[in-house]
Amino acid sequence: MCCFTGSVDYVKSTQIFARDSGQGKQYLVYDMDYAANDELAKVLPLPVPPHTAEDAVRFIDLEGSPNFFTDLLKLFAVPSLISYGSAIGGVHTRRLAVIDVGAFEASFVPTIADFERLDEKFRLPSGVWDSLPQYKQFGFAVFKLRKKVVTGRGYIKKHPMAFEFPRTNPNHLFFPTVHIHDGKFHPRAKFDHSLYAQLELGALNRLENWKKSHYLAGVFIDVGEYQGLVDENAHVFVQKVRGMRQNQDFYV
Repeated sequence: MCCFTGSVDYVKSTQIFARDSGQGKQYLVYDMDYAANDELAKVLPLPVPPHTAEDAVRFIDLEGSPNFFTDLLKLFAVPSLISYGSAIGGVHTRRLAVIDVGAFEASFVPTIADFERLDEKFRLPSGVWDSLPQYKQFGFAVFKLRKKVVTGRGYIKKHPMAFEFPRTNPNHLFFPTVHIHDGKFHPRAKFDHSLYAQLELGALNRLENWKKSHYLAGVFIDVGEYQGLVDENAHVFVQKVRGMRQNQDFYV
């Protein structure tokens, strides 16, 4: 769900990585280029089980490792060109926990009603959720930009957002891709996404139209640097999602 709590001038090159982390949980890493004039937050819906605890989402700081997706892309390079040297819980008055995660302040919002426990500028307009009943049982990861550095092209410079969360359905990987850029939901939206996944061998038949990496992840990925987000002994798969299409999330 590419959702911002305010207007953005430009969004492109969204990249999302997903992997089963065991015990019914999933890793998710999210990055994109965007430009915005005002303070805002990024909201990512999460298909969590009912009554998920407020501390159930584990945020992972990648500020010191901003090249996560650049390193993933190396796995798909042509081998001959590679140089190996190289809710419903109601409204509460207690504020939600805010965690420093590098350039972001992150919070887990257990239900839609719990958005009342965040500062108003970091909420989506209430009417948005009326248009999206499928998120009635979802929780949400909210990332508020703490350090705003604008590049020469006007993009906000930051690092990928990463976290681990419990899933309602442990047999599916979830990719938040629904767009809300202007405070409203539109049935169709322009996509510019690269979706990356690692799956168990038995699930590979679900990856129609996905490209397999030439290398196991460990060839170019420092698993220690990326805090175990990637399985070094497995391939990575990628699917490019481009152009105007139905405005919805992806599941694998």
